[in-house]
Amino acid sequence: MLNRPRRLRKNPIIRELVAETRLSEDMFVYPYFVVPGQGVKHGIEAMPGISHFSADMLVKDVEAGLKLGLNKVLLFGVGEQKTDDASSAYHDHSVVADAVRALKSAFGEDIYVITDVCTCAYTTHGHCGILKNDYVQNDETVHVLAKMALSHALAGADMVAPSDMMDGRILAIREKLDQHQQENTAIMSYSIKFASAYYGPFREAADSAPNKGDRKAYQMDFRNPNEMMREAYLDEEEGADILMVKPALAYLDVIQQLKNNTNLPVACYNVSGEYSMVKAAAKAGWIDEQKVTMENMYAFTRAGANIIISYHAREILENKWM
Repeated sequence: MLNRPRRLRKNPIIRELVAETRLSEDMFVYPYFVVPGQGVKHGIEAMPGISHFSADMLVKDVEAGLKLGLNKVLLFGVGEQKTDDASSAYHDHSVVADAVRALKSAFGEDIYVITDVCTCAYTTHGHCGILKNDYVQNDETVHVLAKMALSHALAGADMVAPSDMMDGRILAIREKLDQHQQENTAIMSYSIKFASAYYGPFREAADSAPNKGDRKAYQMDFRNPNEMMREAYLDEEEGADILMVKPALAYLDVIQQLKNNTNLPVACYNVSGEYSMVKAAAKAGWIDEQKVTMENMYAFTRAGANIIISYHAREILENKWM
């Protein structure tokens, strides 16, 4: 027998030497939910281990994360006044803008701050845009998103991440940023974001569930592989610096297809439902949490993701699971 593939699986040393997929701490982005007030840190029931933080408590938690090597964060704002026009989303002192300032004041260039750009947590109806006649208005929403992105950039955000799935928002944001001398602020686009049932726990965490209807008129139909690539190509043409697939676990084929068809970095979002299912099954004793979590992480990078946004990131580094 000439071919014995098991030779390269004989022991851990040779297995590590020939591993085709690598995972490093530099690939992780850790999401945070930021709320108004001071001294606030309270757990989110649907997402064990994840909390809401006021800006002062966020700084303390990020400082602990930096010691682990976790130097990239993604901020979501929660608890702002909800209005029909989402005006609180782009206020100069919105909860996100103030959190960005606090992080940059404390850590400067040691922390890379990404901000979510979407109106769902800031509207009375919970949709990702301006709603009229039960339909989200694309162009009016894009105008709001551009102002929101600019407010974050002026506060010091290194990157903005529009997650709304409106047509043309990447170009509008890029032009708005450039017009205000924010040309070095990068854009990570939620380019392929599906209308998914995996977002349930997030909607509790962000208080962003739509109060009627669903988001299928703007988020993508998971049955359409050709449409997903069209969306990604448009965002690349409009000036996105990074393209994202969301969710991740059920869409490894999408991550791989995108990776094979773009020269831009590819991110994936290991979303709340994926996270909470692992937590619930582990608590019940049905799975080994560490092994399942790491299997998922390697699946993302094997599929082609350069960047992994995951609620597991902190515990992976704290527990030295890699």
